[in-house]
Formats: sequence, C-alpha cells, structure tokens
Amino acid sequence: MLYGRAAEQAQVDRLLTDARSGRSGVLVVRGQPGIGKSALLSHLTERAAGVRVLHGVGIESEAELPYAALHLLLRSELDRIDALPEPQAAALRGALGMGATAPVNRFLVGLALLSLLAEIAGDGPLLCLVDDAQWFDRASADALMFVARRLDAEGVALVFAGREEFDPQGLPELWLDGVDREAAVALLTESAGDLAPKVRDRVLAEAGGNPLALLELPSAFTAEQQAGQPNPFTAIPVAGRVQEAFRQQIRALPGTAQTLLAVLAADDTGDLGIVLRAAESFSARLADLEAAEQAKLIAVNGATVTFRHPLIRAAAYRNAPLTSRLAVHRALAEVLDGGEHADRRAWHLAAATTTPDEDVAGELESAAERARTRSGYAAMAAAYERAAELTPDTARRSVRLAAAAVAASDAGQLARAGALAGRASEEIRNPLALAHLIQVRAHREFEQGSPATAGDLIIAGAERVAPLDAERAAYLLVEAMRCAWYAGDPGLAAQAAKLLRALPEVGSPLVSGALGLSALANGELSDAVPLMRGLVLAPDLSGLQVPGLTFVAQLCAPIGRYGLAEAMAARVEAECRAHDMGGWLTVAVEIRTEAQMLLGRYREAASRLEESIAVVSDLGQWNGAVVLAALLAVTRGELGDELGCRTTATTAVEQARARGLRTAEAMALAGLGRLELALGRPEASLRMLERISPANAPVSVFSAPDRIEAAVRAKEPELAGEPLAYYLDWAAGVGVPSADAIALRCRALVEDDEHLYEQAVRAHEQGEQPHEQARTRLLYGEWLRRARRRAAARAQLRAALETFDRLGMALWAERARAELRATGDVPAAPRRPDDPLSVLTAQERQVVRLAATGASNRDIAAQLYLSPRTVGYHLYKAFPKLGISSRAELAAIVA
Repeated sequence: MLYGRAAEQAQVDRLLTDARSGRSGVLVVRGQPGIGKSALLSHLTERAAGVRVLHGVGIESEAELPYAALHLLLRSELDRIDALPEPQAAALRGALGMGATAPVNRFLVGLALLSLLAEIAGDGPLLCLVDDAQWFDRASADALMFVARRLDAEGVALVFAGREEFDPQGLPELWLDGVDREAAVALLTESAGDLAPKVRDRVLAEAGGNPLALLELPSAFTAEQQAGQPNPFTAIPVAGRVQEAFRQQIRALPGTAQTLLAVLAADDTGDLGIVLRAAESFSARLADLEAAEQAKLIAVNGATVTFRHPLIRAAAYRNAPLTSRLAVHRALAEVLDGGEHADRRAWHLAAATTTPDEDVAGELESAAERARTRSGYAAMAAAYERAAELTPDTARRSVRLAAAAVAASDAGQLARAGALAGRASEEIRNPLALAHLIQVRAHREFEQGSPATAGDLIIAGAERVAPLDAERAAYLLVEAMRCAWYAGDPGLAAQAAKLLRALPEVGSPLVSGALGLSALANGELSDAVPLMRGLVLAPDLSGLQVPGLTFVAQLCAPIGRYGLAEAMAARVEAECRAHDMGGWLTVAVEIRTEAQMLLGRYREAASRLEESIAVVSDLGQWNGAVVLAALLAVTRGELGDELGCRTTATTAVEQARARGLRTAEAMALAGLGRLELALGRPEASLRMLERISPANAPVSVFSAPDRIEAAVRAKEPELAGEPLAYYLDWAAGVGVPSADAIALRCRALVEDDEHLYEQAVRAHEQGEQPHEQARTRLLYGEWLRRARRRAAARAQLRAALETFDRLGMALWAERARAELRATGDVPAAPRRPDDPLSVLTAQERQVVRLAATGASNRDIAAQLYLSPRTVGYHLYKAFPKLGISSRAELAAIVA
C-alpha cells in the first residue's frame, strides 16, 4: 500500500487505461532518492493485470557501456527482434551485441526499438518501466527518448523514474515531493510500531516526508538517540542520512561480508558466479552473502544478486576504504574473461589504476573503438577520455583527447566536446587529430554560437594544418566557406578563398566551388558562376563522400540548376538516413526543400519541413532548426497562410539575428517581402526586401525579381535599377531558361515593354518553374488590362489562375481573380485547393503521400520515424476525411 499518493496513483493509472484502449502515453517521474519513485512503478506493476510488462533499471557502473540498459529492458523479448524489417533488426542486434553486423545508425536503432515495442504491443497493451533512469547509458537513454517522442497509437505506456538530475527533455513529468504528515505518521506506525512521541516526532522531522527515510531511520537510532541525544547526521540531506543508516547496517556484518558487498557494489553484471569468484580472493564465501540477505540488504534470485535499493549499493561501495576498492576492481577484472566482458574488464582495470599505464590505456582505447561500431558515441568519448588520463606520452594523450572530443561532439555533447578539446595540447602535430580538434571547436561554436566565429576558428586552425597536410587544410577551408555562407559574411569568405589559393595544388574538386561561392558572396558574379558550374557539372564526382556531395548540391541553386539540386540533395538525404549523419541530414533537407520551393512544389516542401524541424530539434541542432523555419515561413506565405508566415518568419528573424545566421534571416525577410507582394502591398514589400544585402547570396539573387516588382508597383522605379542589373548579370552567367524568362519579365516591368513580356512567356516554356511562369502571366495580364485589351488579358490571367490554384498559391490566385474581375470576367469563386489532402493533419498528409506511392506501413514508418501501428492509425483516420475506403484509391487522389 502507498501512503499519501492517491493523486499520483490516479495519474499513472490513466496511462494503463489508455494503453488498454490502444493509445500510448509517456510519463517521467522524478524526485529525490527514497521519495517513492520505485514504489510507484511497483504499484503500476500490480495494477497491470493482462498487460505485458518490461522492466529496466539503470546501474551506475554500467553508464559507460553502450546499450547495456536497453539490453536489460528487452532481455525477455530478444527473440522477437527477428520480426522486424531486416535493416532495423540488424541495427538492434548489433547495438545489443547479438550480431556480427554492428549498427552505424542511432536513428535506426531508435526506430528498431519503436518497431519492437509496437510489435510486442500487437499482442496486447504493453507497460515499459524504466527505473533509475539517471544511470542509463547515453545510447540507451537516447533510444528510449527517441521512442518516447514518437509513441502514438501503439498501446504502449512508457514510464521513466529518475532522480532530480535526470532530464525529462520536455516529456510529461510528475514530480514527487514528500508525503504529508498524516501519511507519514501512518507509514511510520506500520513500519516501526508505536514509537515514543519524542522519537516519532524526531523521525518525522528528519525524514521530511521521504518514505524510505521513514522506513529506515528508526532502525539507525541508537539507544542514546532514542533517549533524546542529537543525531550527528541531521545536517546531512535526507538521502545522505538514509545512506548512512544503510552504512551502519553494513558495518554490523562480519568483515568478509562487508567486502563481498563491496565486490557486488563494484560489479555491474549481477551475476552471482562472477561476484563469488572475485570475492574468493578476499576469503569471502557464500555464507557471507547469506548474512547480507538476512539483513535485507540484498536479494538473490537464482543466479542473480541485486541490492534492495541503489542507496545500499552506494553505501556498500563507500564503506570500503580506497585500497580495498582498488583491489575489488582488480579482482573483478581478473575474473571477467571472455570477449563479452572485454569492455567491463577494461573499465575495472582503469578503476584499479591510479598512475599512467599504457597497457590499460590501450584496453580502454579498444573499448572506445568497440563503442564506435555500436554508435555508442557517449561511451566512446568516456573511454577515450579515461584512456587519455592513463596515457604516459603527452602527444599520444592529446590524440586520444581529440578522439574523445570528436566522439562527444557526435553524441551531441557539445559542451563536453569543447572541454575535451580544450585539454588537448596546443603543440599537437598529428594532422588528423589537429583537424578533429578544430572541427569539434567549430561545430560547438556553429551550433551554440555563431557561424562567423566558427569560420574564424576553422581558418585559424587551417593555417596550422596547412604545413602538415594541405589536402586536409583545403577541406577545412571549404567548411569555413560554408560557415561564411550561413553567416552572410563576404569578408570571411574572401579570407578563406585567399588561403585556398595559397595552398599547393590539391586533388579536391571542391576548391573551385568554394572559390566560386566566395566570389558570389562578394558580388563577383562573372567569376562566381563559372567556378561553381565547373564543380556542379563535373563529369565525375564519384570520389566525394557525403560532406562533399552536400557542398556540391548546395551550389546547384546558385547557378539555376534547381532540379539537379533536388535530385542530389535527395541522394545525400538517403545516405545520411542510412548512416546516421544527423548534421549533414539537416543540410540535405534544407537544400532539398529549398529546391522544391524554387520548383514551385510548396506543398511538398512545407510537409517535409514540418516533419524535419522536430527531428532536427531532437538532434540539438538549433541553428539548423532556425534555417528550416525560415524556409517554412516562405512556403506558408506562398500557400496563403498569412498568419503562419508572419509568425514563423518573425521568430526566425529574431533567432537568426541572435545567432548570426544572416542568410536565414534574409530568407525569412524574403518570405515576408513576397507575402506583402502577394497581398498587393508593394510599399511594405519593398521596405522588407531592401533589408536583404547582396552579401546574403543566393537569397539576394532569388529575391531580386520581387524587389524589382515591388519598386515598380510602388511607383518608385528608380529603386529597381540596382537589383535589375544584379539579376541580369546573374541570369546571363547561369544561362538557364527559367532565369532568362524571369530576367525578361523584370525588364518588361521596368521598361513597360509588351514585346519583352511575350518573350518572357515563351522562354518559360523551356524552364522548370511553373509558379514563376504564372507570375509572368499575371503581370502580363495586368499590363494588357491597363492597355484595355481585355480579351488578351483574360487569356493570360486565366492561365495564371489555373497554375496558382493547382499549386495551392492562394494569395496569388486571389490577385489573379481580382484582375480577371477588373476585365469584366466572372472567375469561379475560390475553391478548395486542388490538393485534396488539405483536409488532413500534417502527419496524416505525410503518411498518405507515402502510402500513395505503394510504400508499406513499415516503409512509411522507417522514413517518418514512426511505428507501423501509428502509420496504420493515421491512415485509418485519413480515409473517411478523403471519402475513400481502401488504400488502392490513394494513388488517384494524391496524383
């Protein structure tokens, strides 16, 4: 029975009720040690009649072993992994050390876990209990958090219990305080009987409503304290007082039993055989274990032995003096033979070592590399860090610290990565390690500071790397150029370009593209386009990996190759998803959605952006999320969502300005400028677009036609001259039909020339931007109406309206309707967009679009990071809204 927890019990009981109804739920229960978190989980277990229960517990000494906690949680269901799609099954087997193929994709492991829990819940509701979550290894915690954010309609209840330091990461939370006095008195009376009033009041005061303290403190009181003498531990926090009570119970045992408990506390397997073999060297025997069990300090279940409470483990370990603790770890290392215990052996050896030792450092380095194969980057960082601490050679120590820093950065621990990088010697001469340190420091600055500062760090580092390895220095400088792109900093770009030119000739084809990007940022269009085009259209890019291919894809749009940009970004996105390259995945999504926007596919881009922003935020890439939000603002404006555009753009501008993301700021401003233009407010549009600097290329290029139109319509044609010259220069350089057509349209606006309008309309026929063709027809139709050539005007305006309606560009469609009405035509009233999916939620639209391609629920789940059951649920909800009853009808609707 739980005392004083009726409201908390009701809250967790609702999770079980929902799970039995097929709905999933998540809750994080937090509080100080002994406050009743585990008791609340036990209550759930008792209430879970007819519900499958999985129970995992974090063990402090296993916190550096990747996926150790997840293995413990899933140990009874491992045979069901075979039911998963093979890529997911292979990833999860590798993560748990069950297969030869190791995972390289943390997202795939998380998706596999989600699919496995959904598979288990297919047989009935499932309750997953995660106790002592603060001690879960990072890889297991990340996988469970991934699942927690995506549970929906599987019938899974997932409950975390952790101490104050456990981060709930925005999940629903239940904070446990101490129980009230009435409940405390009832609990104390049941556990300790009738105490003297003075003693009872003292226990109540010292326990502070902590249930475990109420249970344990009375037994720790000496006869003198029960008689009224002060407790020397009153000043210690309640958890410390409870731990001291356990420590006194341990000290009442024979010395060999105390030592055996120290062995058990240092061990993380719970394997009775391992514990007893290690304890033999201290003359401890099974009888000593029995003494601890009789004292209710431990529980023995078959071949497994565990402490009754984590505070007992801590008390048993700290009860042993330092020399004994070192000996205990050494004894455990000796008995942990076999490959399955290699990591544990390495960590026990490290715990037993107090001075530099290359042999032990080497074992930890091997453990780090094993963690790499399992995508356990946090564990890898910890192993490399400890290996560095035990490394006698200064240079080698710095190399290992660099490896630890990179692993921490890959794990998303940017502050830790920066600290590790800062500990490495500045005299490091290994070019690879030096480049790693530079990248870690720059990555942290890019994500938590500003891209310009990150670029400065890279340039300073590249100057150090260049004498050692020109090829690696060139790669760093290309990254500096990318920082300049996001920062909108032409000076930084020029500096990187200068250093690139000073390097000896290197084999990387990326150099020419980087030099072209610098020229573009500095307004040297005649130089920029040929350099970028030479890279983008190179006959052979097969030697480039994901970072290089991403850079090439990024340069496609600035030379007007939007279709190529979309295709290359799709290829990079697939590679990133397959190989857990979260940082590059964000850039690939950015490039792909921007290309889709430039191709007029705003609905598709908006759907992908809405899907991706949440994932990018999960990865902790806040700058990436701001960049995607700026793009989303543009799509919302083009799709007629005025409020959504303004809200998203305003937030993006504020965040981008604070983070030094000038190009993202320019993109959000461009979205607002185009929105005002679509609403028929050219003056407001012009003021907004004038805030975009030419240094913010390529946004300055793409927004130039809008600025020209706004200036002419605002009756300030003199303000159109500069952007017109800029755009004409760019269009002449790229030489693609769409750019030529828009250039002709801009000239027609400024020169008020019908012949140029006609040429523009014809040029669009060879282009790939239907929305731009519609805008050209709209402007030409307006010109014809003003010339009182109504019939000709109607032909252009009707064609424009048809395209705007088809693409969902509601505000532009309304402008076309207004112009048609001005010609005396009676256009059809605004109709529902051609997209029948507009009646669906964003998640339902994503699922339906993929289902229409013939993708199975499992395929859709893998792409959207959902469970197959959630995909099925969304389809179930979508079909009635679309007026269909079968999956086969989707293709016709979506097409």
